[in-house]
Amino acid sequence: MKKRYRNVLYFVFPLMLFAIWIDLPSDPAVIGSQAITTHLGLDLVGGVQVLLEADLPAETEVDQESMGIALQTIEGRVNGMLGVGEVVLQQVGDRRILVELPGETDPERAISVIGETGQLEFVDFGVLSTQEYQSLIGSIIVTDYPEILPDTENQKIWHTVITGQSIDEVGVQQNPAGAISVGFVLDTAGTKIFRDYTSNNIGSYLAIVLDKQVISAPQISSAITAGRGDISGNFTQEKADDLAVKLRYGSLPIPFEVVQSKTIGPSLGQDSLAKSLKAGLIGLSLVMLFMLIYYRLPGLIADAALLLYVIFAIALFKIIPVTLTLPGIAGFILSIGVAVDANILIFERMREELQNGKSLHNAINQGWSRAWPSIRDSNFSTLITCFTLFWFGSFFGSSIVKGFAVTLALGVGISLFTAIVITRSFLHLTLDNIRLADHRPWFGVKKGV
Repeated sequence: MKKRYRNVLYFVFPLMLFAIWIDLPSDPAVIGSQAITTHLGLDLVGGVQVLLEADLPAETEVDQESMGIALQTIEGRVNGMLGVGEVVLQQVGDRRILVELPGETDPERAISVIGETGQLEFVDFGVLSTQEYQSLIGSIIVTDYPEILPDTENQKIWHTVITGQSIDEVGVQQNPAGAISVGFVLDTAGTKIFRDYTSNNIGSYLAIVLDKQVISAPQISSAITAGRGDISGNFTQEKADDLAVKLRYGSLPIPFEVVQSKTIGPSLGQDSLAKSLKAGLIGLSLVMLFMLIYYRLPGLIADAALLLYVIFAIALFKIIPVTLTLPGIAGFILSIGVAVDANILIFERMREELQNGKSLHNAINQGWSRAWPSIRDSNFSTLITCFTLFWFGSFFGSSIVKGFAVTLALGVGISLFTAIVITRSFLHLTLDNIRLADHRPWFGVKKGV
């Protein structure tokens, strides 16, 4: 029996060392090519929060498959341009998308990348006079794509040759003169269309249009047969990068408008984080002190298990990773109380068995057996609540509720592990060979038992 508990220790000790290595803040762990770091939420490090809504008539039903594609496209754009690995992106209701970008400092750029449709078209302008050409550069035009057109009365409808969907590769380039452009390579079908069109329309103007606005309109001087080209338009490096990202990750299947956007400063978040960490340390210290004073030696063992619980929880938050928000940290602190609750139930049952004259070994086993149903029911009830909160947060776009639910649920799961495996094993390995009659004060058991 004792060998079994010793084997648990052989498993827990390397796991503890690994978790400590993950937790070290001054030396971030690297697994493969991925650095394991703490991901802080929008309310702690500041950033940008944007709420998008499908820009369609209220009576028009929004296709949910298109919403799913929009979510993927926006996520690709955000990660590709901003490098925000811990972006919070979720659908809210049937026609809204909530985007949170922790650490982002340029809200205007973020909104432009997230919200613009990113629909690129190569439009046939035909032969133009100089005056016609100059009047069209930078203007908004109506094209014959997509199929459903707006009210086009008194407007000329231009012919779309190909769209951005035909682009296979895209990248930013700079010529020897320093001019920045966006180079592209068309797929097989697009190459054929482009070759046929440019061969038959030498001398005409081919406008490059993004979201119905003319970026540039180069004149076709020769047939373009290789399916390669570039988009120029007096780009800065940043604007060229943004355009390349939009083309690389595709256009949004439906148009969106920004319903709400706000910027959260980092100073408030840093102050809140410091206060939260201080509150967590105070709470942990008070709990450990209570366990030590009230339960004596078993309380000391519970304190050791509680420290392991904190170490494992922080490591797991980093590995998954969990984006920690202020409510999420509150959920983690609350889970410390849940972890202690299991130990209290075990120790109270164990004390009852000792008062009834049982040996320490039997008291530990009986205390565990009698406490387990209460531990199981209370923890699973908490998990059900966490899942309900997580569903609520996902459906209604409340990332704050989701953060609280995630950290609390993970904390409950780890607390079950420490109670079932670590605390019980530590109790047996430490107490099985101690004579209760000689060390009653160590256990807080009344004299004479």
